[in-house]
Amino acid sequence: MIQEKDIKMQARDGTKLGLRIYRPEGSGPFPALFATSPYRYDNNELPATPLFLWRETGPIDWYVEQGYAFVHADVRGTGTSEGEFSFFGREEQEDLYDVIEWIARQPWSSGKVGGIGESYYCMAQWFMGIQNPPHLACLGAYDGLNDPYRYLAYRGGIESAFPLYWFNSSVRVPNLYPANGDNPRQLERDFYLDAQQHPFCDNYWKERTAALHLYKIKVPTFSIGVWAKLDLHLAGNILGFQQVQGPSKLAITAAPTAAHAPVDFANPEFHKKYLLPFYDKYLKGAKTSYDDRPNVEYLVKNTGVVRTFDTWPPPGTRSKAFYLAKGPSGSVTSLNDGTLLESAPTADGGSTTYSYPHPSWVLGVVPVGPQGPDPARGVLTFNSAPLAADMEIAGHGKLVIHASSTRRDMDFIVKVSEQFAQPEEARAKGSQPGYVIVTKGWLRASHMERDAGDSEEIPRYAHARATPIEPGKVYKLEIALMPIAWRFRKGNRIRVEVCCGDSPVTDGLFFHIYRPDKIGADTIHHDATHPSHLVLPVLAAD
Repeated sequence: MIQEKDIKMQARDGTKLGLRIYRPEGSGPFPALFATSPYRYDNNELPATPLFLWRETGPIDWYVEQGYAFVHADVRGTGTSEGEFSFFGREEQEDLYDVIEWIARQPWSSGKVGGIGESYYCMAQWFMGIQNPPHLACLGAYDGLNDPYRYLAYRGGIESAFPLYWFNSSVRVPNLYPANGDNPRQLERDFYLDAQQHPFCDNYWKERTAALHLYKIKVPTFSIGVWAKLDLHLAGNILGFQQVQGPSKLAITAAPTAAHAPVDFANPEFHKKYLLPFYDKYLKGAKTSYDDRPNVEYLVKNTGVVRTFDTWPPPGTRSKAFYLAKGPSGSVTSLNDGTLLESAPTADGGSTTYSYPHPSWVLGVVPVGPQGPDPARGVLTFNSAPLAADMEIAGHGKLVIHASSTRRDMDFIVKVSEQFAQPEEARAKGSQPGYVIVTKGWLRASHMERDAGDSEEIPRYAHARATPIEPGKVYKLEIALMPIAWRFRKGNRIRVEVCCGDSPVTDGLFFHIYRPDKIGADTIHHDATHPSHLVLPVLAAD
């Protein structure tokens, strides 16, 4: 393998961008894979383990062995590239066009370039396709969002802690302390401050929202999502598949956790199964197994069963409602222990009120006792009866909630979980049942104004402004749940959790900031006039 280090190419505005090129021995011509990020190409020598979550290039050496050149660029303002880092600002987007056309002019190049990479690298690929350079041949878009306001910075309009962690630990630190110690770089522009200064989906975010322009993508696209990344990237991969204008296919993997996604992507076996047949078809003109791949293929997250369809969401699902109600269910210790019923509530269905911040909260909204964190104890829960049979869901659900507050706003962070059956003796001793989070949703009530592209099925909000609510008034809110494929097991319960906050205990890197001005009491109404309910997309499946 030939490595060309610290190559400089000049963008249209004169800014010099740093590249590293890995290519096979010989003069070629070779098709090229192009990856770009702010994480510095001179950190590629680090192992692709969860400790370095931003090592998301895929197996570079292995692709060179397959006959591909691999070009890795530092985005402007990072690594060895000149300029200022602006998180997908207009100049960074235009750089993608310039680098791709530069690659195509190299003497070793076949003139065909494909996008590669996960997370930021995948986010860049959406913009590669939107820029539409003549020599871009395809996009291998793995695990990458395309709407940073809604899925990175302000899920549901609520401030996320993730931009603070990501920018300081994954961008600033690798730039200041590169693995080889060469050319340490301080990044002065503060992306987190930028995010704080733009709490609504304004022109700052719209400039950086590839989702608004996916229709401009004409090249073949293989969009690969990860169920475990529903807090961040999953919606982008599904939307990319649905809206690009070139040929597209969708696959969704069942990596057990978000940390497993980059581990999968570093493994050549993953690429043999998914991306190599795609690249060989569109960059080498070979007949491959990609032709036989269905339009949509996903693994049911908790069973590993493979489902294939022509479209997403799968055709033939039916909406099933579960109504929030008073308890107790007797199955869990929480702030209220409510129930989920299959029949609509009666006139005396009542309501559930909680005050916040709750004195038991320690790690976000999670209490911590002698036995460690106890997430359910600090939130509202509504549990179904034990299921009489398995129930598989696939698609987008929602929670329809009727609520009022003592404040001028309300935050709703919703989780739908599968609560496992528990022996009676364990419940009698006060032990909490086991559970696993299935899907989530978020909404700030002052952001309830619908987006122009909204549909009845999947609520979508504009986040253009905050409209304060009237204290004491009951509002009907529809909170979209992230897409999922999951099989609830017979004997277990469906659990809805509702709270105004979350926690790194339950949400990892994707928890939300609890603001000190969030003090009040919210009431969830669940009577005949205010039938708060969960809607799940049930798939008839063996």
